[in-house]
Amino acid sequence: MNTSELSLRERDARVIAEIGRLRFSPLSLVGGRGNRLIEEGGREVLDLSGSAGPAILGYGHPAIVEAVERSVRDMAGASLLLYPNEPAVSLAEELLAITPGEGERRVWFGHSGSDANDCAVRVLQAATRRSRFISFIGSYHGNLSGSMGISGHTAMTHTLPRPGVVLLPYPDPFRPQFSADDVLALLDYQFETTCPPDQVAAIFIEPLMSDGGLIVPPPGFLFGLQERCRRHGIKIVVDEVKVGLGRSGLMHCFQHEGLTPDLVVFGKGLGGGLPLSAVVGPSEIMDHAPAFALLTTAGNPVATAAGGAVLKTIASENLAARSARTGKLFTDGLRALGAKYEMIGDVRGRGLAVGVDLVADRQTREPVPATTTAKIIYRGYQLGAAFTYVGLKANVLEFMPPLTLSEDEAAEGVAIVGQSIEDVLAGKVSDKDVASFMMW
Repeated sequence: MNTSELSLRERDARVIAEIGRLRFSPLSLVGGRGNRLIEEGGREVLDLSGSAGPAILGYGHPAIVEAVERSVRDMAGASLLLYPNEPAVSLAEELLAITPGEGERRVWFGHSGSDANDCAVRVLQAATRRSRFISFIGSYHGNLSGSMGISGHTAMTHTLPRPGVVLLPYPDPFRPQFSADDVLALLDYQFETTCPPDQVAAIFIEPLMSDGGLIVPPPGFLFGLQERCRRHGIKIVVDEVKVGLGRSGLMHCFQHEGLTPDLVVFGKGLGGGLPLSAVVGPSEIMDHAPAFALLTTAGNPVATAAGGAVLKTIASENLAARSARTGKLFTDGLRALGAKYEMIGDVRGRGLAVGVDLVADRQTREPVPATTTAKIIYRGYQLGAAFTYVGLKANVLEFMPPLTLSEDEAAEGVAIVGQSIEDVLAGKVSDKDVASFMMW
């Protein structure tokens, strides 16, 4: 059959590897404008996912268009590997200026949060001469061997954790199987028994556990972890890949917790949709050895020019404060739906990182089946909005819209979510409809 006779989705299934994709709905894209995605056929869909976070300024933002066009037309090389280029050096200077930290620090550039966390694992082990790490059940730090090895999400059981990693429970205030004190006590016990702290290079922390279910940590928990790590000389790595750069209502999500990380990992939104990540850390770690973590096109002038435009726009348009304001309106609207729909067990998050925990029973807080979550997303697509789901039981609706989301668009999104739940409860979406979209 001639490919011109096939839909975009059919062509996608023929040529794109299953191992490298997630498909939550029939949405197939040919363009994007502002906070809207344009699907095959020309219909516009409100994007409440931000393409899983990278579209921090939406689509076709003039600042990114201008920066990319300028850098492509007068391209300062294609790599940071052999020669410095102006966009990369300027972006590194800006990242150091906006990221709290002490002493001399350096920046490493990559293409994604996966390679940035992978680099952090490798260089921390080499520089500290300690081989063990601490992370959390439910965490997701990437999909390369090193970053997978310190992740603890149920979707990644196909790859074993790295030897010696300690995976702690991440306390969930909505389902308090383990309190913050329980987890801190467990860590103390690990230090006393099977995990001597002088073997641990670093702890990897998500200041808001995103793929694990948009879990906001209990007050003081992360600070308690920091205190223990400082006592034992364990480096603190904060993964801001998905929830950083203004999304939480502050420039850095870790600022809500009073953390002072040793290393900060950026990705997704940093490139505004282009592949770009960064690690910011102390020079004694980041300068451990030359040619230690090389990626030929990392730090290229096009991606880093986009990154510079992202940071300038967040500052000039005061998008962190806007995220806090619009996020509150959106969250309040979703919570109001909870008065109507028993299925909504919890609405949580910070700024424009919002999760809706769906339950089969409010008393027991038993999660709904993943098929129910998928049906709501499918119906949302039909009604004109794109969003996804996360959580260890695939029962949490995830919203990571562009920070440029307007108040009217937030209200539109709430209305679509409410109607989607209403229609799923009325049986308007079948199991067969979502059989192809059970992806996470």
